[in-house]
Amino acid sequence: MLSQTLNRAARSTRARRAVESIPLTRRVVDRFVPGETTAQAVAAAQRMAATGRVVTIDVLGEDVLDLAGARAMRDAYLDLLAALAEADCAAGSDVSLKLSAMGQALPDGTAIATEHAAEICAAAAAVGCTVTLDMEDHTTVDSTLTIGADLRTAYGFVGNVLQTNLFRTPGDIAALDGTGARIRLVKGAYREPESVAHPRKADVDRAYELAIDALMASDCYPMIATHDPAMLDRAVLRATAAGRTDLQWETQMLYGVRPELEQTIVDAGHRMRVYLPYGTDWYGYFMRRLAERPANVAFFLRALAHR
Repeated sequence: MLSQTLNRAARSTRARRAVESIPLTRRVVDRFVPGETTAQAVAAAQRMAATGRVVTIDVLGEDVLDLAGARAMRDAYLDLLAALAEADCAAGSDVSLKLSAMGQALPDGTAIATEHAAEICAAAAAVGCTVTLDMEDHTTVDSTLTIGADLRTAYGFVGNVLQTNLFRTPGDIAALDGTGARIRLVKGAYREPESVAHPRKADVDRAYELAIDALMASDCYPMIATHDPAMLDRAVLRATAAGRTDLQWETQMLYGVRPELEQTIVDAGHRMRVYLPYGTDWYGYFMRRLAERPANVAFFLRALAHR
């Protein structure tokens, strides 16, 4: 299956060298990653704000295996938050953290990642930002949810991500009901074993529909991350049925995937947040975006054909 091949390639050093060697790749990547520097990320956030959208910004990088690397990622987020504040676009923005980039996989990784994330949360609170903890593969779910709960004792704005491809997600939604937590709902971009995840797309889609229903009925703040108009329509219906205003939930989309649909959501009066990644470590993110949607692969191949 094409998506499985691309997800495997996302972690392949050989595939990475091959993709990066194609001169046109950088131009295609720019569709999904607006830049490599903090200044470029802030400029992209300002462009989003000018069209009624808000952002969550991700400093690209994961699987950090040394303390120096984890500290460097923490510092990159602190620099980002300072730059957002200086540009007067911090308030209402969000930053997305991968705990693997904060040191989660190191010895005593839970304590290290929590400390680094807490420093970022403190800086975010000072400038009016929120923080969302990205979810990675199924082996990290318990740790990530635990760290999120710990951080919320001091910073109530900390959000978590749940993936509907995992069998466990309905139970996680039920456990989070009553916490008021911000929850981003995604289908899941990681290749998972069939022992823990739905193998069929139709089953993942159905699980996503049911998770929308459960989140809207809970006291959590739903962040419905999808590019599927049918899922968005369902979210609007369920939010209305639950008596939620447009300030009590939001939609989210990945930068560059469906900009025209983003604007449609904004024009309808709903809150739209764009997931905006930046940095030099773009390869894994880029390959997962290709895996998620055949149209993205077609876009890449067309670009290569016309180089």
